[in-house]
Amino acid sequence: MVKVYHGYGDEDLMLVFGHVFKRSPMPKHSYKKNVWSNTISLIRMFMAKPYPKVKVQLEWYGQIIEAETDRDGFFKLEWKSETLPKDGWHEIQVKLLTDAPEPVYGEGKILVPHQTKYAYVSDVDDTFLVSHSSKLWRRLYVLLTKNPRTRKPFEGVVKHYQLLSLSNANEQAPNPFFYVSSSEWNLYEYIKEFCRFYKLPEGVYLLSQLKQWYQFLATGRGKHSGKFMRIARLLKEFPHMQFVLLGDDTQQDPFIYTALVEAFPGRISCIYLRHVRKSRKERVEALAENNRKKGTEVCYYTHSENAIAHSLRMGYIDQKYQESA
Repeated sequence: MVKVYHGYGDEDLMLVFGHVFKRSPMPKHSYKKNVWSNTISLIRMFMAKPYPKVKVQLEWYGQIIEAETDRDGFFKLEWKSETLPKDGWHEIQVKLLTDAPEPVYGEGKILVPHQTKYAYVSDVDDTFLVSHSSKLWRRLYVLLTKNPRTRKPFEGVVKHYQLLSLSNANEQAPNPFFYVSSSEWNLYEYIKEFCRFYKLPEGVYLLSQLKQWYQFLATGRGKHSGKFMRIARLLKEFPHMQFVLLGDDTQQDPFIYTALVEAFPGRISCIYLRHVRKSRKERVEALAENNRKKGTEVCYYTHSENAIAHSLRMGYIDQKYQESA
């Protein structure tokens, strides 16, 4: 099985990521409110068997791009487009280069962002998806007993993200969204289905290293340094855009985002941090004040309605969209 994740790029560089598996569960097409069914479905996501050291190929407007999978079956296709790509989403197909009697393909998309002023980068767990990240056993209980359609977003967060996506843009050319998380690639379809079901803006998902079944208890606890690097790459890739970062205070978002403000002065317009963890409040407020002194606005909020009001004041949300919503 060739699994292709949403990629991104522009006229300078195009990127597509994916995995090749010898064995992998097929994506679910039906969801039941059954604890046992949900548990089995989640565990199966961690039973995939990677296919290392095999080549994959992508054809892009006549260009042939190839890559080899690493020991985790992960591949990265990276190239400079000889054809100026149109803004928006492009359908792609990645082929596995083997001697198999029938060809094996994986399908995906690549986003060439429209020429908008703002790009939005959002964390997932406890930023828009209620996850209890700071409480391991509670997080595992929710993961094991619920599916992407029975999990819940925070109240008002979908409205906030939809407004951010369309404001200062339009429905045909929305602001780009990138979902960057420490959750592993195993949960890609799970997170994507949650976003689709609740009508969050379509975006690119950049997750963490694949985990095997014996690492299941560490789900959602990937290396946070990798999250810094993934966002830094976006900032370098789209230098003409101002970035707005959305996260929460349960894990490392306040510290990662502060480090990005220091590493990319003038590029981070605003940071939104959902207040979930009481023990972090004083420290996060100190970081927020430090970021404001460096020219980056910070909204440290508890309810999404407060974040929406702040976005309206800052001009990230057009008054006309707020009234229509």
